[in-house]
Amino acid sequence: MSQHTEAVQQLIRELPALDWITEPTRLGRLSQDFAWFSPVLKEALQGKRGDIAVRPRTEEEVRQVVAACARHAIPITVRGSGTGNYGQCVPLQGGLILDMSGYNAFGWVRGSVGRAQSGIRLSEFDAQAKPHGKELRWLPSTFRSATLGGLFGGGFGGAGSINHGPLAAPGNVLAVRAMTVEPEPQVIELSGAEAMLLHHTYGTNGIVLELEVALTTAVPWTECIATFTDFDAALDFASRFSSAPGLEKKEVCFLGAPIPDHLTALAEYLPKGCHAVLVVVAPHSEAGLRAMVAQHGGTVSYRRSAEEVAASNKTLLEYTWNHTTLAAMKVDKGLTYIQSGFDPTRNLAQVRALEAELAGEVMMHLEFLRTREGALNCSGLQLIRYTTEARLNQIMQIYRDHGVQINNPHVYIVEDGKQNNLDPAVVRMKHRFDPQGLLNPGKLRSWMKPDPAPHPAEPVPA
Repeated sequence: MSQHTEAVQQLIRELPALDWITEPTRLGRLSQDFAWFSPVLKEALQGKRGDIAVRPRTEEEVRQVVAACARHAIPITVRGSGTGNYGQCVPLQGGLILDMSGYNAFGWVRGSVGRAQSGIRLSEFDAQAKPHGKELRWLPSTFRSATLGGLFGGGFGGAGSINHGPLAAPGNVLAVRAMTVEPEPQVIELSGAEAMLLHHTYGTNGIVLELEVALTTAVPWTECIATFTDFDAALDFASRFSSAPGLEKKEVCFLGAPIPDHLTALAEYLPKGCHAVLVVVAPHSEAGLRAMVAQHGGTVSYRRSAEEVAASNKTLLEYTWNHTTLAAMKVDKGLTYIQSGFDPTRNLAQVRALEAELAGEVMMHLEFLRTREGALNCSGLQLIRYTTEARLNQIMQIYRDHGVQINNPHVYIVEDGKQNNLDPAVVRMKHRFDPQGLLNPGKLRSWMKPDPAPHPAEPVPA
């Protein structure tokens, strides 16, 4: 029996009209995300589950359940559609799962700005923006099911980040409407840098109700695959095309061999042993794309217009970013992955050095993008043939030794994923929005009880 059993039953008695979920199978599903991408997290999080879930549909319902949880000291784990990879929505201490997927109304588009409730699916937001001639600036490969709030709380960016940087780049997220966890919850509007203190903290320091984001002009994108027999030629093409200022693009995904061999649904377009670059390009830039592919000795093996993509409901975006990992793991369950950020002043040299050192054990997957500061760079989602956790850590250290940043996807603590580089203002924000420490407890080390001699850079509550 859970320590929260009696308190949870009291929730139902106090708020009988809410959409409560107690059926074990559904509750188990709502207690999981894609943390199983990591064999380390799969083991660490096994058996963790909530005691009850609720799916509110109005702000008042959110307020009622949050107030009741604050009164009864019940932990709250907020989730969208559960497409995260680090156990962001896996409850470590049981309690309530606050499923925000039903709180999903679209708000408005005004000029190049859009607003919606946090539970809206990104695909629906994009569809609502298109009649206004606009689209989201970034679209993760999970766009069909991922929610706007989920992307903000635990995501990074996606297609479009090559133009606008990741979600965290200044100017992408303009405002956040959030609720405090207190017996009398407050709703507070945050903007600019202050709003970003809730970003990528796994829902530990505030309940996001609405987001206001910058949009970009909608384009009828064309999708292409370029294949190469030479690793260096493919890499040079991907980098040069990404940096070409006159060629408009939305996505450039480099897949070194043997990753393309794992994309079985695209097998007829991917010669065995090839290196591939998946590209989403504006129609008026397609001729320039083809010329550049030819200059690097490649072949355009696949091409679909925006109309053909819409008619087939199949998009190359679902073979990029972490969908590459998903597709590969369906073929080889012995794979896992890491997340890496290269030095924009020497990224290709770093990639080549690591490919030479780790080929056969680590497969090179790169996503080209702009950094928060605007420099062209690539971010890695390398596939790894998993053997042991010790070897996995060795590989990540080899990357660091080459000057490459690792955002460790095999940990569920916010600070560990950020290499302990947490802005103290994030913890101050948690004091403001979650004074009892009920939101996703166990995920923010700086909130936990300190060691006898805490590190001075890690603030702890008084």
